[in-house]
Amino acid sequence: MKRTLLILVTMLVAAVGMAQQPERHVTPVKDPTNRTLEPDRSLSEAYVAQVLSGDTLRAQAEARKDSLRRVYKRYPLITGLSVGVNIGDLLLAAFGQDYGCVDVEGVLNMWNRLQPVVQVGVGWAKSTPDEMNYTYRGKLSPYFKLGVNYNILFKHSPDYQALVGYRFGYSTFGYDVTDVTYTGNYWRETTQWQLKGEHSHAVWGEVCAGLKVKLWGPVSMGWMLRYHWLHTYGKTTHSRPWYIPGYGTRSGRLAVSLTVYYNIK
Repeated sequence: MKRTLLILVTMLVAAVGMAQQPERHVTPVKDPTNRTLEPDRSLSEAYVAQVLSGDTLRAQAEARKDSLRRVYKRYPLITGLSVGVNIGDLLLAAFGQDYGCVDVEGVLNMWNRLQPVVQVGVGWAKSTPDEMNYTYRGKLSPYFKLGVNYNILFKHSPDYQALVGYRFGYSTFGYDVTDVTYTGNYWRETTQWQLKGEHSHAVWGEVCAGLKVKLWGPVSMGWMLRYHWLHTYGKTTHSRPWYIPGYGTRSGRLAVSLTVYYNIK
């Protein structure tokens, strides 16, 4: 009887102790942690496969390429095609320049970076220098240029370009030197003579730098500063050419062009 009473008292004390202990809370496991995490969708499948295969160096190189592709837009091989008309000399001739030229220019924009250029034009001249005794008439003659531009802003929109480039030029032309007067020292007699039908040619190179900006729709405008030099030019028995179509005056080194473009693509 005593043993039974002792067992009951012990059970009662244990029950009271358990009732006084604080309730335990179990934090539930969140559902996303029980799933396999997927790789970042911005990473290519090749990168993920290389990481899983253990080729981490190659994977890092691919990741750098992917990041560059996301930062810098990649333009197609044929980014654009433009046709332009150089009107710079026409404007200068309207303000009194003694010579001028006009040309048509075709530009192919590749990757928004390299731009092969073809130019075909004509030039002319008529000048009677102050305090000189002759008149120079350059006949309307053709010239040709081949070259390339490099767009420094290739990472940006093709609508705005900063260009550097090179041109190789050639012209064959004719000119007259008339109203040449000569006064003898002894008898002081004045004679007149002229040179007509003179022919020459010239080959030159030029480096250039400029800008091209979009005006509206498919129309753009470009400014180009050119530094040029003669490789060779033809001399006649009696004279040398003063003006070379597409180049400018023979002794000149700098020229400026202003071109209006129509962007076909």
